[in-house]
Amino acid sequence: MDLEVDRQHLSTVRIVDAASAALQPGEARLRVRRFALTANNITYAVFGDMMQYWNFFPAGPADDGVNWGRVPVWGFADVVESTVGELAEGTRVYGYLPMSHELVVQPGRFDDRGFVDMAAHRAPMAAAYNRYVFCDEDPIYDADREPHQMVLYPLFFTSFMIDDVLDDTGQLPGTVVISSASAKTAIGAAYLLSRREGAHVVGLTSARNAEFVRELGCYHEVLTYDALHELPSGPASYVDIAGDSAVTRAVHEHYADSLKYSMIVGGTHWDGPPAVPGDLPGPTPEFFFAPSQIAKRSKEWGRDGLEARTVDAWGAYRDWVDGWLHFERSHGAAGVEHTYQQLLAGRVDPRVGHVCTMEDE
Repeated sequence: MDLEVDRQHLSTVRIVDAASAALQPGEARLRVRRFALTANNITYAVFGDMMQYWNFFPAGPADDGVNWGRVPVWGFADVVESTVGELAEGTRVYGYLPMSHELVVQPGRFDDRGFVDMAAHRAPMAAAYNRYVFCDEDPIYDADREPHQMVLYPLFFTSFMIDDVLDDTGQLPGTVVISSASAKTAIGAAYLLSRREGAHVVGLTSARNAEFVRELGCYHEVLTYDALHELPSGPASYVDIAGDSAVTRAVHEHYADSLKYSMIVGGTHWDGPPAVPGDLPGPTPEFFFAPSQIAKRSKEWGRDGLEARTVDAWGAYRDWVDGWLHFERSHGAAGVEHTYQQLLAGRVDPRVGHVCTMEDE
């Protein structure tokens, strides 16, 4: 069973219930146990064509003329069938998954911590998304805190890379303005930036979420979208997680040449105007792609060095979010679709992390 969306009309959803195909030599079947749904997954769908997110889990053929796609998610799966000697049935893994009951992979490039799906259609994609980690060998895995890892760790890793890029490109110390400040990627970035000496973090959010964002304590200032004229004077950098061209233009026009750097990370305001308006004053916005910075730092620091830095930062952050975040669970195709539609419409409580399974309760 798969949940698929119309790639041109993201609120149009269908449930496909197809029989499992027999495994071929070199394949393994993963049973998707549970996964997270966040605004990050909406970003995957919004930028699905441009960033090729639809290519990870191609939808089956359709006879209705609709271009269907499967939105990727992060979660946990169990190996329930395997033709690969190195991968035993019963192994639990963490990684990139479709909103489905199962996923057939072609495991290869094994090491002591996991494997890579070597399927031909995934070969051109970023390596960070093709790797599956053995939970028993994962330094951040905690069976009692699987929801934290599903909901927050992919976003926190992106947040870590945003913080690192701003430092790596010489934007810090200084003012950093972040849109969609209640989004968990934004919160993670603000948490990390606020701990840097000389960083001044400004969060932009809706009036509905302003009180929540202020209470977090990781933003030095919080402004609603109708108060952008109150932004502090420059110089500054802009991290766009909303993907709203009107907000982007307002920030660029406020700072003009005092804006040193502008990056586009997400598209939480997916139904607004295109993310990059033309003729902006200041720097041209750059699309942020976390795997590029991951590859850079892996080369410079080594995989173990990068992992040590992120694991250390993650432990403190995970404990901090327990003060304001709780988890809700959605079961079955109908429950997952409802949660997806709520996220798409922006009708979710930022204090909630959504954990889903296509399996009935």
